[in-house]
Amino acid sequence: MSGRVAVHDGFDALPASCLSLFEEAAREAGMFSSLPWFANLLQTGLGNSRLRIYGLHASDNEGDSAVRMLLPMTHQLEAPGIAAPRELSSCANFYSSLFGPITACGRDAGALERDLADLAKTIAAESPAWHVVRLHPMAVDHPVFDRCVAAFRQAGMAVQTYFCFGNWYLQVDGRRYQEYAKSLPSRLKNTLARKSRQLASSHDARFVIIRDETEVEEGIAAFEQVYRSSWKPAEAHPDFIAGLIRMCARQGWLRLGVAYIDGVPAAAQLWIVTDGVASIYKLAYDERFGALSIGSLLTARLMEHVLDVDRVREVDYLTGDDAYKRDWMSHRRERWGIVAFNLRTVHGLLAAIRNIGGRHLKTLWRRIRPEK
Repeated sequence: MSGRVAVHDGFDALPASCLSLFEEAAREAGMFSSLPWFANLLQTGLGNSRLRIYGLHASDNEGDSAVRMLLPMTHQLEAPGIAAPRELSSCANFYSSLFGPITACGRDAGALERDLADLAKTIAAESPAWHVVRLHPMAVDHPVFDRCVAAFRQAGMAVQTYFCFGNWYLQVDGRRYQEYAKSLPSRLKNTLARKSRQLASSHDARFVIIRDETEVEEGIAAFEQVYRSSWKPAEAHPDFIAGLIRMCARQGWLRLGVAYIDGVPAAAQLWIVTDGVASIYKLAYDERFGALSIGSLLTARLMEHVLDVDRVREVDYLTGDDAYKRDWMSHRRERWGIVAFNLRTVHGLLAAIRNIGGRHLKTLWRRIRPEK
């Protein structure tokens, strides 16, 4: 049964049914499906982007009917130049490790497919037209990915998929830290043991894990001090990380680890615990203390906490195939993107030719000018 697609232009104006769906999705799918995540990202990390939330409601009534699916998207406020396509993009950027439609739990495959088809059809038919639609980064192994591809193709758009990044994660399988630590590579185990002894014998070291709002400002200050002393470039959006830390503290998700050496913040790591998953979001260490492997020692402390105290079922290193991640994790999966080109528009057609290739031009034309 098809539903009514409504478009909302702000989180503050969402009806109660949409808020309930966000809450349900956060419990089941984690932070990247939560309203607090999207709200902080929009406020501190997306610049001049304008929000556009597509909601698939269960009835045609104008009231606050039950909502089955939400798709938070963005577009630029300013009008594009004459040669620029008009793009609709997922409410995500380089701070986002996962994105996807917000769906009710327990939906059967057929209902999910119909809902995605309704959303794609609505987006493809809007006026003024969207020339290009982008969804990223998505779990390529989740059924929603292939169904999104099929939905936009069914709506008459040409679709291309692409690799975004690898994602390393640990399946805990009920282990406590001591059991897990035995499975680490010998090189890493030896480093942790040796550097722990060295640190204890030559420095006054202290490790803290901040969880509460009462300590959050001190934690932010320590994190920012470490980050400025690290090898990492300045944040493109300076307010995003502090906003994320405060939001996670309010939600009870925060695990902000800070290692102090002789009273100086030497390493800091932002971990986030939701839905039985500990996500390692951001880490840095002061290069002056690099020889002590202080970052690895802090990782071990946080790992012990989430396994023995939080009792998580999974630890997720989120974004990237950095070599050190495979030492701590057990499995790898991939995040991919979807880009759909509106073949009914000149900009969309030209963008499709540039990205998909001229050899498919005949096929593309047949999709918008079917033979009789």
